[in-house]
Amino acid sequence: MTDYAAGPRWSRMQRPLATALLCGTMLATLSGCVEMVIGGAVMGTVAAADRRTFGAQTEDKSITLKGEVRVPNIVGEAGHVNVASFNRRVLLTGEVRDEAMKAAVEREVRAIEGVQGVANELEIAGPSSFTSRSSDALVTTKVKASLVDMKTISANSFKVVTERGTVYMMGRVTQREGSIGSDVARGVGGVQKVVKLFDYISEEELKRLQPDPAPAAKSQ
Repeated sequence: MTDYAAGPRWSRMQRPLATALLCGTMLATLSGCVEMVIGGAVMGTVAAADRRTFGAQTEDKSITLKGEVRVPNIVGEAGHVNVASFNRRVLLTGEVRDEAMKAAVEREVRAIEGVQGVANELEIAGPSSFTSRSSDALVTTKVKASLVDMKTISANSFKVVTERGTVYMMGRVTQREGSIGSDVARGVGGVQKVVKLFDYISEEELKRLQPDPAPAAKSQ
């Protein structure tokens, strides 16, 4: 027997369901918009605090991406390579099969447009384990947090990479900041060695790079 009332009854059920789905979609969209706005504001603040030019920051992202795409074609399953670029200077860390592969990786990265120098810290060894990489990631996080806690330097001016317990530090810093930053890193648990790859600037240049203090509000 056909239930002729099913159609109207289902329509009545669909209305609140459709309304709920529409509201959910709108909330999700609004949430995404909020995240984009907040994320954009945070990234804008970080970019403004970075001592590299905006052009250098953009090129560093491009260099890193291109390196991460090209290097696996050379290394394959025989190694594990990390590519980090700061102010157009590239740091290569990880493990490769032999000296020939190590040299091939460096040649490929040097050929990327915009690269001005390469620090080849690749080791001749088998690929590191997941446990080792997780430990390195934790060390990097702890070093960055310790730099933030050190109020006498700008943590945003440092780039930190950890490989097998060795911390590599990059950044546009003064000699004073570099010494403080490396000392901070050495005091972090799990750090076996600190390698400084800084792009040093003078104290005078640092003053020029620092934003002018906001003018005091006038009294009413």
